[in-house]
Amino acid sequence: MNYNKNCKVELHIHLDCSLSYEVVKKINPKITKTIYINEFVGSSCSCLNDYIKYADRAVEIMQSEEELELVTIDLFNQLKKDNVVYAEIRFAPLLHVKKGLSPNQVVKIISEITNKESNRTGIEAGLILCTLRHFSKEMSDQTVSLVNDFKGTNVIGFDIAADEAGYPLNNHIEAFEFAKNNNIPCTAHAGEALGAESV
Repeated sequence: MNYNKNCKVELHIHLDCSLSYEVVKKINPKITKTIYINEFVGSSCSCLNDYIKYADRAVEIMQSEEELELVTIDLFNQLKKDNVVYAEIRFAPLLHVKKGLSPNQVVKIISEITNKESNRTGIEAGLILCTLRHFSKEMSDQTVSLVNDFKGTNVIGFDIAADEAGYPLNNHIEAFEFAKNNNIPCTAHAGEALGAESV
């Protein structure tokens, strides 16, 4: 059976974990297919932390307006090929500021290119902004405030991701309380590393 013909809904996709070799090579022509496989994809991951390390490499080449636009367009091309009709795309804005963009600019860039790509492909899409387990309280608060600032756009929610085993939730409780008090939809990565009892 050819499942590509079936319409699909993608509720859990990370922008920084979705880079094709084609877009990576376009951003940095020095990256060969071997480097891509070894540093961006990985042949095997025995735990969540192993997998997260590969995302770090992708984030390095997602730091300018052009780079963010290219990877978003690339993702929509992949979604279209898979016959996805609705997607919720998540990313951590505070990871993409190393070349001078502000977190607000990062969200604006990705929000605008997402709108354009939704119109081009017919794929409805929402954006979920992530805080990360190792972020400080201030960083988590800043991330949820961005979600609030972009209410009424295609930014639809707040999430926490990354190494749950190594970092407790203490720094993020107030951010989730803010989300609750401001009617911000939330999702949380839980149970991936510590098991069901941690949820």
